[in-house]
Amino acid sequence: MAEDFNGTPVNPGRHRARGAAGGRRRKGPSTRRRTVHYVVWTLAAVLVLGGAGLGYLYFKLNGNLTGVDVNAALGPDRPKNVDDGSMDILVLGSDSRAGKNAKYGTDEGTSRSDTAMIVHVYKGHKKASVVSIPRDTLVKRPSCAKGGQQTPAMREAMFNSAYEVGGPACTVKTIESMTGIRMDHFLEVDFSGFKQLINDLGGVNITTTASIHDKKSHLDLEAGPHTLDGEQSLGLVRTRHGIGDGSDLGRIKLQQAFVKALLDQIKHVDLFGNPQKLYDLADTSTKALTTDSDLASVSKLRGFAESLKGIGSGDMKMTTLPVQYDPQNPARVLPMERKAHLMWTALRNDQPIPASATKGSAGDATSAGKVVK
Repeated sequence: MAEDFNGTPVNPGRHRARGAAGGRRRKGPSTRRRTVHYVVWTLAAVLVLGGAGLGYLYFKLNGNLTGVDVNAALGPDRPKNVDDGSMDILVLGSDSRAGKNAKYGTDEGTSRSDTAMIVHVYKGHKKASVVSIPRDTLVKRPSCAKGGQQTPAMREAMFNSAYEVGGPACTVKTIESMTGIRMDHFLEVDFSGFKQLINDLGGVNITTTASIHDKKSHLDLEAGPHTLDGEQSLGLVRTRHGIGDGSDLGRIKLQQAFVKALLDQIKHVDLFGNPQKLYDLADTSTKALTTDSDLASVSKLRGFAESLKGIGSGDMKMTTLPVQYDPQNPARVLPMERKAHLMWTALRNDQPIPASATKGSAGDATSAGKVVK
């Protein structure tokens, strides 16, 4: 049975059953990379708009994808599935500095999930709620296995350490323990893939309401309109010292605003009129993604994308796990348990997140998201 933040058993109650990638369920199944969500919706647009025209490329694109069998790793001890037509997706990014990502920091041989977003797609697939989980949240982390070694549970661990000790499966297990919600899918992307994707799109148009200057993310933008290339876009979603109080919570709000700007722009990309751009986007997107094994083919991703094509930027409510700063360490945040319970209960029952679930949360108090429009 799933547990709450204190390790108390939680009754998962009703929940969606997994189905085909097209949306019906089947059972079983940054200053870093806080960029996955943008890639997911871009890939969805590419695969849907490309339609049958991508058929001859399926074999090559399939070879680009990496799949992880989360179902086999986690076994049967997970929240229950109930087929009500909704879908829950865990979107991940890790902070590996290997390969092309080395320019963003030293490769220490391990990774952490510095991006984590729970995307709840409501029945009918016309609306979604997106809940960001701050990487510095102190949570109860369950026991996880990696490389034949079992890591013991911790009553108080940074959320992003779950990926480090057990990879995607441990992050999924931690999320399910926190929420009582079974994740139907997970997706992960990397730095270089995100940058190339933005470049393939021709950049992203945004307007900043204030200047942003952050040496650590290498970003210098004056207030006003901009067309950001991949490097600038990555700098924008990584910046924290150039906005607000410099906290991770402010950065999350900035990223959420960028997501909406990107989604609005994708609608106006003429993929039919530019086959090369269509191919470049599909090739880059599939190379950038790691998914659960149920999505690790282009045909399944296309069905998944079809199920999301009716959701635009105005159809998504973006919020953050209700948290408060840890009085013992202001660099960490603690879940506001009663408010979090309201949030997860609403999503388990396919209901909108009530305003009372986030009122007073440090995560929603920052105005950093207003810097980008």
